[in-house]
Amino acid sequence: MKNLEIMSLYQNKYRIESARLKNWDYNRHAFYFITICTKNQIPFFGQIERGTMQLSEIGEIANQAWQATSALRPDMNLELGHFVVMPNHFHAILLIGENEYNTDTALSNNKDASYQNQFDSQSKNLASIVRGFKAKVTSKAWKINPNFAWQPRYHDHIIRNEQALEKISNYIQNNPLLWKQDKFYNPRL
Repeated sequence: MKNLEIMSLYQNKYRIESARLKNWDYNRHAFYFITICTKNQIPFFGQIERGTMQLSEIGEIANQAWQATSALRPDMNLELGHFVVMPNHFHAILLIGENEYNTDTALSNNKDASYQNQFDSQSKNLASIVRGFKAKVTSKAWKINPNFAWQPRYHDHIIRNEQALEKISNYIQNNPLLWKQDKFYNPRL
C-alpha cells in the first residue's frame, strides 16, 4: 500500500484523504483555481507547437464545454476567468459569485454553515461544476476516442487576494509558452 500517511481507514477500506480545505464550504463566493488532468496524463487535448496550443477535436470539446459552464448554471452567478486547455490537463480560474445558495439567508438556514455540503448532495458547489464539466467532455469525447478518461480527482486552490489572482492568471496565460518546464510535460507521450 502506498502513501499510508495520506490514507485513512473508512468502513474497513483504505481511502485517500480529501485534498479539500477543511471547514470551507465550496459553494462560497470566491475565486477558485482548478487543475484537472487526463488519466495517465495522456495528451488527448492536442499538442503545443511553437508555444501555442493546437487543440485536437477532444481539446475543442473541452474548450467549448468550459465556455458553456456559466450559461448552464445561471443561478450560481459564475464568472470564468483565464483558462487554458493543455495537451493533458486543464487549468481555469472560476468565480462563484454571491447567489441564493451562498448568501447569509441560505447559510442561516443551516446551523453549521462551515459543513453545509459535507454529507449533503454535492450540488451548487465547485465539485458539482467540475463533475458536470468532466461528464460533458467525457460523453462527447468517447464518440471520438473510447479510451478517453480523466484522472479521478482534481486540484483546487482558493484564491485569497488580488496578487494571487494576478500570479495565477499569468501562469495560465503563459502555460503553453512554458510547456517544456511544466510538471505535466512528458516528452515520451
